[in-house]
Amino acid sequence: MSRADLLISGRVQGVFYRASAQQEALRLGLTGEIRNVPGGDVEAVVEGPKERIEEFIGWCRRGPPAAQVEDVRVRWGTARGEFRTFRVTH
Repeated sequence: MSRADLLISGRVQGVFYRASAQQEALRLGLTGEIRNVPGGDVEAVVEGPKERIEEFIGWCRRGPPAAQVEDVRVRWGTARGEFRTFRVTH
């Protein structure tokens, strides 16, 4: 199992990005969390099979229709097993 820490920048707050990302992560069977951070970015931690995380990252680069994603920074690691589901935090 893998883990990816993501920092998503662009117009990603106030456009249902987190809720849409949660739906996509759950569809892919991933666990983790996503939250807004000061400055307008969104931060996510995702755990699961690497192929599924890569698919999720592809979705993150597009985002929901109202979003304008400029960049997705990814830091890979080993899953810690700290999540049971994928949740939106604040």
